[in-house]
Amino acid sequence: MFKKLLIANRGAIAARIERTLQDLHVGSVAVYSEADLGSLHVRNADLAISLGEGAAAETYLKTDKILAAARQAGAQAIHPGYGFLSENAAFAEECESQGFAFVGPTPEQLRTFGLKHTARDLAAAQGVPMLRGTPLLNTAQDATDAATQIGYPVMLKSTAGGGGIGMRVCYSEEELREAFDKVRQLGLNNFSDGGVFIEKYIEHARHLEVQIFGDGQGEVIALGVRDCSIQRRNQKVIEETPAPGLPDGIAEALCEAAIQLGKATHYRSAGTVEFVYDSDVKKFYFLEVNTRLQVEHGVTEQVWGVDLVRWMVELAAGTLPPLSTLMASLTPQGHAIQARLYAEDPGRNFQPSPGLVTHVHFPPADGKALRIDTWIEAGAEIPAFFDPMVAKVIAHDSTRQSALARLDEALAKTEIYGVETNCAYLRQILAYQPFVESNPWTRCLEGLTYKANTFEVLVAGTQTTVQDFPGRLGYWAVGIPPSGPMDSRSFQMANRLLGNAAGTAGLEITMNGPTLRFNTDAVVAITGAEIVIELDGQPCPMNTAFRVCAGSVLKLGSIVRKGARSYLALRGGIVVPSYLGSCSTFILGQFGGHAGRALRVGDVLHLPPSQSLADGAVLPVSLALALPDVQTLRVIYGPHAAPEYFTPAYMETFLATEWEIHFNSSRTGIRLIGPKPEWVRESGGEAGLHPSNIHDNPYAIGAVDFTGDMPVILGPDGPSLGGFVCPVTVISADLWKLGQLRAGDLVRFVPVDLPTAHSLARSGEAEVQTLEEQSPSWERAQLSSPIVMTEGEGSTRLVARLSGDANLLLEIGDPELDLTLRFRAHALMRAMEAQNLNGIIDLTPGIRSLQIHYASNLITSGQLLSIIKQLWADVLKKTNLRVPSRIVHLPLSWDDPACQLAIRKYMTTVRKDAPWCPSNLEFIRRINDLGSIDDVYNIVFNASYVVMGLGDVYLGAPVATPLDPRHRLVTTKYNPARTWTAENSVGIGGAYLCVYGMEGPGGYQFVGRTLQMWMRYRMPEAFQGKSWLLRFFDQVRFYPVSAEELEVIRRDFPLGRYDIKIEQTEIALSDYHAFLEQHHEAISTFQKCQQAAFDAERQRWIENGTANFESNDVAPEEGEDVPLANGLQAVESGIAGNLWQVLVSLNDRVEVGQVVVVLESMKMEISLVAPCSGTVMEIRVQPGAPVRSGQCVIVIKED
Repeated sequence: MFKKLLIANRGAIAARIERTLQDLHVGSVAVYSEADLGSLHVRNADLAISLGEGAAAETYLKTDKILAAARQAGAQAIHPGYGFLSENAAFAEECESQGFAFVGPTPEQLRTFGLKHTARDLAAAQGVPMLRGTPLLNTAQDATDAATQIGYPVMLKSTAGGGGIGMRVCYSEEELREAFDKVRQLGLNNFSDGGVFIEKYIEHARHLEVQIFGDGQGEVIALGVRDCSIQRRNQKVIEETPAPGLPDGIAEALCEAAIQLGKATHYRSAGTVEFVYDSDVKKFYFLEVNTRLQVEHGVTEQVWGVDLVRWMVELAAGTLPPLSTLMASLTPQGHAIQARLYAEDPGRNFQPSPGLVTHVHFPPADGKALRIDTWIEAGAEIPAFFDPMVAKVIAHDSTRQSALARLDEALAKTEIYGVETNCAYLRQILAYQPFVESNPWTRCLEGLTYKANTFEVLVAGTQTTVQDFPGRLGYWAVGIPPSGPMDSRSFQMANRLLGNAAGTAGLEITMNGPTLRFNTDAVVAITGAEIVIELDGQPCPMNTAFRVCAGSVLKLGSIVRKGARSYLALRGGIVVPSYLGSCSTFILGQFGGHAGRALRVGDVLHLPPSQSLADGAVLPVSLALALPDVQTLRVIYGPHAAPEYFTPAYMETFLATEWEIHFNSSRTGIRLIGPKPEWVRESGGEAGLHPSNIHDNPYAIGAVDFTGDMPVILGPDGPSLGGFVCPVTVISADLWKLGQLRAGDLVRFVPVDLPTAHSLARSGEAEVQTLEEQSPSWERAQLSSPIVMTEGEGSTRLVARLSGDANLLLEIGDPELDLTLRFRAHALMRAMEAQNLNGIIDLTPGIRSLQIHYASNLITSGQLLSIIKQLWADVLKKTNLRVPSRIVHLPLSWDDPACQLAIRKYMTTVRKDAPWCPSNLEFIRRINDLGSIDDVYNIVFNASYVVMGLGDVYLGAPVATPLDPRHRLVTTKYNPARTWTAENSVGIGGAYLCVYGMEGPGGYQFVGRTLQMWMRYRMPEAFQGKSWLLRFFDQVRFYPVSAEELEVIRRDFPLGRYDIKIEQTEIALSDYHAFLEQHHEAISTFQKCQQAAFDAERQRWIENGTANFESNDVAPEEGEDVPLANGLQAVESGIAGNLWQVLVSLNDRVEVGQVVVVLESMKMEISLVAPCSGTVMEIRVQPGAPVRSGQCVIVIKED
């Protein structure tokens, strides 16, 4: 037997061959186009070799590349699979001439049967029944002359064709003449052979075929008859065996004819003899021979209990038993049916659907009753270069009826998302009368009308996403936000109008809505901010359930007057896969919803079948969204306020101010424009230079987070962990209001007490459930300390702070970096987890803190505080805390090009004179008083970074600090932050190191880049079944690699082809204290030098004027625009923002509705259109300039 075999193919057949090779203990060698890097055939191979970039002509059809790969791998044999080079006689010859066994027929047999006209000649010589036909034809006139003799209709065929390519049915001389050159050209383009011929076409023909296998010595056996009549455009869709409904003796005669033909050539290996069967006259005729393994070979294997690939390999290796011996033990059992699952859209004329597969679920398959041959998994990319087949689903049972039912059930349970598939179409075929009644013919599907429970996106809108309520809960501790609808009140009311369940997925629409074409009847409701609604050009009402008929177009225009978001609910909801327990879209993380992103033109979304079409429900007028000129946001004071961080006078100012919404606001956070804070301290000390800095602690959604001097209300896509103070937190009952704030709006914060907040939350929930207005009374509360419990003192002190009405923030000890405090927070978290309390949603640790997110209707804050008090006492009794730890060795590309690029972008677009530019490493050296950058290098690579928190910048991103204080490099963060950071960049901020979990903004000083911390789809073994790599108290140790090496590692790691070293250990607090004591003097000396350098750097900033940085992105004041003369019209901005693009020039001619300017606001692109047709007379703004709401940006002279 061979030691290694190369598979010269891709996809499902390559993965299927690998299974057999594994059973035979033969090493498998895969080859792949770079477009197929994510294929299972690459992942599962013992060795995979790239054929480079490009389509088949540059990869799988390049014989020199494939043979070079076989030599490189040390393979003894090559299996061609099907398609590509499988029937290429020259390739087979080249394989054998270079010493590789070709697993298939002989080159001579490939030539004989490879051309249909020579195959016809051989079959005729053997007395096999033939359709009337011709030899190769030279001209269209030759073809029409022959067709006149044979009689129309005829089939025009390319002699080298296959897979349905190069075949055209012609019903008249005109059609034949028109098709002749096209079919010739198809043959030349696809098979390098322009030969064509014609044969009689049978209108209601069945496509039957016989699986043969020959030993090359004259012995040939047949393994039954397959029916492949269910075809679309000559491409097989459903195949089965045995062929149903044949008269007695036909199957036997077919097998005899196939064997006779095989014996005539001493056929070797697997092959298929295809026949046309005329049901009217009950006769069959020779069609062609496929000298390879067929796509549908699996149905034969299931019924006969054989492995044809094994036979092929064993025959090529010379170890296959005699065919007579094999045949003697074989008896066909039952019935098998195969469905080909394609990435194509039946609703759009079966156009291919390449793209990223975001979700894959097949039902459990034992390989016998149900078998699934596939190459995809979530995260795979369907290339546009190749055949769109993604899987073959094969059901086997004792009868055809039961096999059909099993296949239908399997398809019903199959879920593939991210690309469109023909899965629903296949199920409709299985219920189609000709197939059910065992009376199919090759064109019967032309009578099947596909019914799609879908709607298509014709216009995407500014930002339209799939969301559900309450979103993705339970992952806050690792930096995964809840997402969900930003205005959850309007979203829930839309679902209530339709009678949908609470968690039903719908669409969130921001500023400008989508245009959708429905392929099925549906009932919808639109709530939230008032938006223009048209159904087939006719206006429709807000807050009303109305019907949309199949074929109708629903157009949602722009939001009018106030508000930022509208919501579209559909009865039954949108069918999208759940990701980490929710269907909500998290755009930054690229997961959830529809492909992890906002909708795009061409997207297809699915609806559940058979929903009620009852409509007419209307939301009471009192519940319709009504937005005041100044929005009131009720807040809980804390967790960090006056007098600890802010002056009491400033907090009074904060609450008295009408804050303006900054244009750079989004679902992540809403930035506020208002009075600069008054701090009671000069810096954050060890946590950072700015007085807003604290050691990283968990945030609550709705917290007003002072990132430096800029307050930001954290939204549902915001970070879970950070190092900034939060003086107030929006209460749960008012969080929905954040979703309706737009640039330029005004808000005022009003404090309430905790009982009031809980009462308002209950009223809000009741309003949604009953659709009846609730009018709870409430009043402004006096400010009082957010601290609701203090236990102990010093390092044993536990302080409980209110962080809104649904979170308690527990802080331990003094505000300093002390691993003891983190140990105790961890012990308290574990103790809370052990309680398994009903109503606890999340437990999220920080550096010296623990946040408890709870449901106040299930457990009160008083009950929680009582439990916490007792658990804290138990924690303090433990004298030697220990935690499990892993030493995780990670590659680090020092000063990686991606980091250098981010610095260059920052200097170009944000701040060119920052002290940390152009080299973050030089800045780290200087601020830590080190002799050279090499010293920085040595410290980073010698340090053992202990993971203190996860999700510092989302998605399991670690915030870590060295165990040895002498390795703690201290820096400031970027001010202002970068707008772009490459995924998995490694940086230092304060005393902490962070690995960025995803691409996005950032502020840590770069040292390099490493491999992935987070996997959306595939989880390598190191991830232990979770999407995030690291765990609390892991120790990260870096080893150096080049940028080029890291590029390969980052490619291979997600595919499971790069392993990282992980050592199991533990950290004992007593051992750590002993280490600190032993090295006390050296640590103290290092820290004093470091502090002196830090102070000196700060003084340099003050002296050269770089200590503070003020952004100039403030919109112009009101009143700048002058009235326009008659005949002039203004293009006005409906929202504050930054001008991104001006798409016209002076004196340009524009049409009404033409996009002339694009703004950037709320981290989205907003298009401004011409209000009339005319000529551009003035352009009042330039790219990069701030724009206020209502400002005139362009003046047009109306026609």
